[in-house]
Amino acid sequence: MRRTAGFVLNSLPIVIVLASGRGARFLASGGTTHKLQAALGNKTVLKHTLDAVLQSGLPWHLEQADHPHMGDSISAAVTSTADQAGWLILPGDLPLIQAETILAVAGALREHEVVVPMYFGQRGHPVGFNTSCRQALMNLQGADGARLIIAARQSVELPVTDVGSVTDIDTVTDLQRAERIFYSRPKLQMAN
Repeated sequence: MRRTAGFVLNSLPIVIVLASGRGARFLASGGTTHKLQAALGNKTVLKHTLDAVLQSGLPWHLEQADHPHMGDSISAAVTSTADQAGWLILPGDLPLIQAETILAVAGALREHEVVVPMYFGQRGHPVGFNTSCRQALMNLQGADGARLIIAARQSVELPVTDVGSVTDIDTVTDLQRAERIFYSRPKLQMAN
């Protein structure tokens, strides 16, 4: 552990898995359960995401408390894990995310303030923030999440080849697309 600005820091960044949303768009699109509890193969969407986090070996925090917006969820999670050496913000609805992508973002945080994975030009997750972003993350509110922090800080775009970093589940159609990817890639099935 190391000390900085009054905090004792753990040596690894923590993965914050956001699972606070209501999943209203999924239900409105014909879903019969919360999107995080929807089945993908023999597991729920959230279980797939958590399994990838566990495979990364990084510390993690599941934020499930009822918050009105993503910014509020991030703020609560970072506040409760303020002693960490950085934060990787990962929505719980990314069931195809790979542990290697999580580790790549964590590794890039050693050299950069904010790390945004990019899948062939598309912004993905998890987005990493080093300790210089702590107070700004703790002050977040509202539906924009951490977009303003990313725009205001020196962020780096990290190229990744993980389609799971951009395959979020917001609607039943999204889940069907994720199923096609899941079943067409045996490597993903075995890893998850």
